[in-house]
Amino acid sequence: MDTVFSADGTVIAHERAGQGPALVLVGGAFQVRTDFAELSALLAERFTVITYDRRGRGDSGDTPPYDVRREVEDLDAVIGRAGGSALVFGMSSGAALALEAVSRGSAVSRLALYEPPFVVDDTRPPLPEDYIGHLRALTARDARGEAVEYFLTRAVGVPAEVVAGMRQAPFWAGMEAVAHTLSYDGTVMGDTMSGRPLPAGRWDAVRIPVLVGEGGASEAWMRNGARALAGLGANYTLHTFAGQDHGIAPKVLAPVLADFFSEARV
Repeated sequence: MDTVFSADGTVIAHERAGQGPALVLVGGAFQVRTDFAELSALLAERFTVITYDRRGRGDSGDTPPYDVRREVEDLDAVIGRAGGSALVFGMSSGAALALEAVSRGSAVSRLALYEPPFVVDDTRPPLPEDYIGHLRALTARDARGEAVEYFLTRAVGVPAEVVAGMRQAPFWAGMEAVAHTLSYDGTVMGDTMSGRPLPAGRWDAVRIPVLVGEGGASEAWMRNGARALAGLGANYTLHTFAGQDHGIAPKVLAPVLADFFSEARV
């Protein structure tokens, strides 16, 4: 593990594996750098793969108040340590963060995204208007389990009875440990989970090649969001991973990412 200081002084923990062009992996809700271990190992045959803990998670620090700009600066710091420019892959809300970073000028040459959780139509309920405020209130009084349950039921759509069973699972403690960052993910997503079309012009500054992945077995709302994003311009390409859902298998994802990012060297 290594660390780098973000622009506001927050310590960001990261690690790297392999050799080749720098490729940074950006996690979604709950994810820490070790969650990418299998994908990183598969990609390390062709790239220097850099995984990092987003602020407030794992071994990284956290400096309030939260601002999406600070998360972009965190990614910029990691890219800077990698040599000044990088390929980037973002997963779920991490995909939305990576897209935002590119739109703000981060030094990214190619961008791959898997299922940013945009809600662009009525195929599922939109997030409540007080969603972020409620998450903040729960974590402010250290009701971490309630915050995780609220996120899973309202943002992800997991039935309450399933969440009740999840509370007994060994991984639940890890989810509670980063519960305070769920409002960060909500802030990153902004109004893109409102059930309305993607905001016009928001990512006009994104001119690099962008690969947008969707799972062939994912829910309709998730696929509709990915397709809406892929329809924003000629520099976006949609790829459907047959039989996969939001928890895509690294061995299925890795070859497609490797081929897409290798095109940067042609």
